[in-house]
Amino acid sequence: MNEAQLTTSTAQASKPEPDYRARLLCLVLLCLLTLAILSVLSMIAGAGNTTVKDAIGYLLGDASTRNDENLDMVLRTLRWPRTVGAIVVGGAMGVAGAVLQTVTRNPLADTGLLGINSGAAMGVVTGITYFGVSTTLGYLLWSMSGTLLGTSLVLLVASTGRAGVTPLRLILAGLGIGATFHGITAMILLSNQTSYDEYRYWVLGSLAGLHLKIVLQMLWIIVPGILLALVLMRSLSALILGDDVAQSLGHQPAKIRILSTLSVTLLTGASVALAGPITFLGLLSPHVARSFVHHRIGSLIGLSGLFGMIILLTADILCRIVVKPFETPVSVMIAMAGAPLLMWIVLSHRMLTLTHKEMR
Repeated sequence: MNEAQLTTSTAQASKPEPDYRARLLCLVLLCLLTLAILSVLSMIAGAGNTTVKDAIGYLLGDASTRNDENLDMVLRTLRWPRTVGAIVVGGAMGVAGAVLQTVTRNPLADTGLLGINSGAAMGVVTGITYFGVSTTLGYLLWSMSGTLLGTSLVLLVASTGRAGVTPLRLILAGLGIGATFHGITAMILLSNQTSYDEYRYWVLGSLAGLHLKIVLQMLWIIVPGILLALVLMRSLSALILGDDVAQSLGHQPAKIRILSTLSVTLLTGASVALAGPITFLGLLSPHVARSFVHHRIGSLIGLSGLFGMIILLTADILCRIVVKPFETPVSVMIAMAGAPLLMWIVLSHRMLTLTHKEMR
């Protein structure tokens, strides 16, 4: 097959059929409706003493509840920011997971694979131990600093040599840098009990205590990451067919991987800074989306973001009511769903075959 035929076949394969478009539109509308319902549930459900009736009255504009300062504080100051935060973080992690699994051609890839989570953790521990950081804004800044350091080192190591940035080198570099950062973090924590006490609450992952202003400020990092992922859709569609095919279509695989890693770093770094390292979300969302759209990259990225929002918002609601009046870390709820999924992927002959084909 020559280059012209390959380009034509790729374009035809990427063109959605009318039935597919209709099904995709219905699925997107269903996701948006589910997201709206979950957002309302997030506002009326909680671990405190606020009743559902009072919360509904407040949302509907009941004058008697509007004058309740305690109710206003609970809904406006506590529940609304964490609802928005769950949507923002869930969408970012879902898109990041889809991009990472595509660029590495590994359906088992998670957003912690590139040393992002370990870099953020090391940054937070360094800030707590040596600079006395104890505020949410401080955690954000040090987490982002650690994230950028980790990703820069991963790209530097992966790009050395004649082969350049390949999926295998990217994964191995991420694992190596991540393990190094994890060791440094453990060494610091073992020598400082105070740092460990503060760090253990952050590392569990939680949306509690988010401020709406900070969430909106992080959009300046998350939105460029999403836009970059959308710009790379066509390149990723070619890259998933193999480096040789991508090069024959005029794409540069090494450049695509670097830009994709930058997108994943922006999305995951901001999310980890906001809510801590929430494991399995970047793995879970793309797999749910892939069950509907398979490897259509544009649809996969969009649906992964929507399912990330739904999964994280659902987990956040459950973590407030399962052990009421206390709260369970949201990462624990997602891990309870993500761990069985991971085992299913490993044991599934179909997914193992897919992994083998994509890694060739």
